[in-house]
Amino acid sequence: MLAGLDIIFLTLSTAEFIIGMLGNAFIGLVNCSEWVKNQKISLADFILICLAISRIAQLLVSWFESFMMGLSPLFFSTYKLAKSITLLWRITHHLATWFSTCLSIFYVLKIAQFSHSLFLWLRWRMNRVVLAILVFSLFFLLFDFLMLETFNDLFLNVDAMDESNLTLYINESKTFYVKTLILLSFSYIIPIILSLTSLLLLFLSLVKHIRNLQLNSMGSRDSSTQAHKKAIKMVMSFLFLFTVHFFSIQLSNWMFFLFWNKKITKFIMLAVYVFPSSHSLILILGNSKLRQTALKVLWHLKSSLKREKPNSSLPIDFPESFQ
Repeated sequence: MLAGLDIIFLTLSTAEFIIGMLGNAFIGLVNCSEWVKNQKISLADFILICLAISRIAQLLVSWFESFMMGLSPLFFSTYKLAKSITLLWRITHHLATWFSTCLSIFYVLKIAQFSHSLFLWLRWRMNRVVLAILVFSLFFLLFDFLMLETFNDLFLNVDAMDESNLTLYINESKTFYVKTLILLSFSYIIPIILSLTSLLLLFLSLVKHIRNLQLNSMGSRDSSTQAHKKAIKMVMSFLFLFTVHFFSIQLSNWMFFLFWNKKITKFIMLAVYVFPSSHSLILILGNSKLRQTALKVLWHLKSSLKREKPNSSLPIDFPESFQ
């Protein structure tokens, strides 16, 4: 029978799963329909489709892992199943992270205004740059596969070991565990550095653009300025959520290793699932096409509810600017 904390954990993880699935499925469907309709697709929409697909897979794997942890505490002692779930989670998380990073780099190359020859060379070859980054990320994925073999064995030994021998095993394996964890965390550092660089370049480009407008006695609310500010908000939101996501993973790894009672680890893992769920909503709000489509869907849902309940005393009306 499930304990009260397990029920709360499963309820919260399921809620995050549903929100993330709806947001990412919406992003994928809207951009795929535009692709089919126009028979062509922009680089930004292609990245968003790939990101949505990887996020959906990541959420499925994460929810299955949470479901098994809540229902069966002995789940991780089943070597083949635990190893497969860990491998799938690592693949989907790796792809989602690097597609998000590619989106940040796309914002820089598309919006930032620099006259440096290297920047112009990269902008003219934007498609190749994104493809090269994705190919480069596959080397880190291969490195992760090699490290996961020892990492999985370490985790499974901790979970399967009785309490009397666990302390001795932890003390003997602590140095090896720290080295393994640092090496596995290395693949997160490159996306963070690239995203931070993108944010810095966008900010410098915005400052330079506003300065040029002031010198020419022009206002600071032109389309380029607004595009800069919107891109900065998108990259900052990604960095903030990814930082929370990264530290939650590290903390849950330590908790999982140091405490054989995983109730604390379960609730720390809830913060891990916030990133793929909430970032999709931020992408919808920050993209005019996705935002307008979402408002149309909500308007149709509102109209359907009005037809079903014509005498409702609490009608829901959108602001005029949204209609």
